[in-house]
Amino acid sequence: MKWPDLPSPCYVVDEALIEKNLKVLQGVMERTGARILLAQKAFSMYELYPLIGEYLCGATASGLYEARLCAEEMAAVSAAGGRSCENHVFSPAYREEDFGEILKYCDHIVFNSRAQAEKFGGRAKAAGKSVGLRINPECSTQEGHAIYDPCAPGSRLGVTRGNLGEEREDGLWSLLDGLHFHTLCEQDSDALEKTLDAVEERFGEYLPGMKWINFGGGHHITREGYDIPRLERCIRRMQEKYGLTVYLEPGEAVALNAGFLVTEVLEVQESVWPESEEGNVCNVIVDTSAACHMPDVLEMPYRPPLQGSGQPGEKKLTYRLGGPTCLAGDVIGTYSFEEPLAEGDRLVFEDMAIYSMVKNNTFNGMPLPALVLRNRDGEYRVVKRFGYEDFKGRLGRL
Repeated sequence: MKWPDLPSPCYVVDEALIEKNLKVLQGVMERTGARILLAQKAFSMYELYPLIGEYLCGATASGLYEARLCAEEMAAVSAAGGRSCENHVFSPAYREEDFGEILKYCDHIVFNSRAQAEKFGGRAKAAGKSVGLRINPECSTQEGHAIYDPCAPGSRLGVTRGNLGEEREDGLWSLLDGLHFHTLCEQDSDALEKTLDAVEERFGEYLPGMKWINFGGGHHITREGYDIPRLERCIRRMQEKYGLTVYLEPGEAVALNAGFLVTEVLEVQESVWPESEEGNVCNVIVDTSAACHMPDVLEMPYRPPLQGSGQPGEKKLTYRLGGPTCLAGDVIGTYSFEEPLAEGDRLVFEDMAIYSMVKNNTFNGMPLPALVLRNRDGEYRVVKRFGYEDFKGRLGRL
């Protein structure tokens, strides 16, 4: 399939760009001995799991379905190729009816509280699983994204030092093999270094008795300018001081800047809105939706990069791009262009592999974008198309 023939809207994931990221992550593992896992919550296009399994040590899940997906699409392929594949899971709380199946798929199980560890940890240990506890080092390193800050006051994620208690001989500690923290969001390794200081300050007395420590996700390792040497110093710090195996579970870093969202202009509205900062702005309706297909645009919020465009007012003509839903705030962003936009034009948003297809929805009956893979030879293949039955099947009879 050629580029002009791609369906609109569609997500295009570039296999060569994914592999480029994987090689960066593999380099960190080779130099340090750390073990890096794919966080499926950010990217779950399992068509590429065999490739990811060639480079990384496995994947991490947020619940039963992701755990099963790893088992079926990465672990099984890795085993057939003679490679090992770890399958980790963390959930704020596990369902009794799911836990038996989680034991079937996962080798590392991380609990969010003493109560959860005491309820399920014995069964996990008896099944030969490695058991971990998520800790909250109470060290916020983010600015402007409170929704993504697990260390915010009142957080439900992770056990604080104050909630662990002083007793070291109780049953909890006989269950634990490792400690897990996840506090970062799209951050550099200086934030990790600061977090490790807090981890040692609050939980250092427990580390010598552990087998592993998991640094969680949010590490933008494959971003241009990321301080990899500092990351590797952080890894070696835990290895050399406490003898721990170090895990990292980035999601964005695996697929960062490796995907695109192709959309088509449906209408350029005639009305022009005067704006003090952006000049005169025309509304444009495209066949993709921020609310449905790029939800982080509204949640973060952020302005996704768009090929061939500039900042508002930078180029001759400025347009506000919005989706076709009834939500007044379904606005992707304001962009400027040298040439006027017209009905039928194709636009390409960048960095759309992460937190897009895993979070999209069918609000207003919006069709889901097709999934397209651009292989290493530059050829395009539609992996999945979605239609009316996908919308209807979520809402009614089997």
